[in-house]
Amino acid sequence: MTDLHELHEESFRTFGRLVNQVRDNQWEQPTPCPGWTVRDVVGHLVREQLWVPHLLAGLTIKEVGDRYDGDVLGDDPIRAWGRSSTAARAAWREPGATERIVHLSFGDTPASDYRWQLATDLVVHTWDLARGTGSGQPIRDDFAEVLLAVMGSRLRSRQGSGTIGDGVPVADGAPAADRLLSLAGRDPRA
Repeated sequence: MTDLHELHEESFRTFGRLVNQVRDNQWEQPTPCPGWTVRDVVGHLVREQLWVPHLLAGLTIKEVGDRYDGDVLGDDPIRAWGRSSTAARAAWREPGATERIVHLSFGDTPASDYRWQLATDLVVHTWDLARGTGSGQPIRDDFAEVLLAVMGSRLRSRQGSGTIGDGVPVADGAPAADRLLSLAGRDPRA
């Protein structure tokens, strides 16, 4: 079984490779994430990574405040991703990082659960970015299987909630990546 650290680290690398390949004329391209462009997807994940060091250090949402509201990409989205992902990865590598409690908007959460949430978001949005830029990057089967096992019920419970849309139904025997994408509100055929 793929472990969380391996999955998260490889997902960082894969997303980073895709971000570095985005051409100037692709930032406003649509993605399978409803209503989001390539720039929106990258901005969302940059924002998530900017929060990681603060939350792993024990700060609350209120203490971090609004410092990451608005445009976090500026005029160099590639550099913004590089800086934010480097800081987040360093924070996750600190001794005991996954044993901490983080203070999220919905309550105190084990940092390991927070990392699973972020890893899931990173994997799904990597697929979004790949489709938006035409790179065709697939989701690794072993990653999809692990994420379905760990996060499947959480994704299912959030469908149609406004944070995740209703995905296109897929057969129970469909590939793991298709089932994960459906739970994340996507059409795997996109």
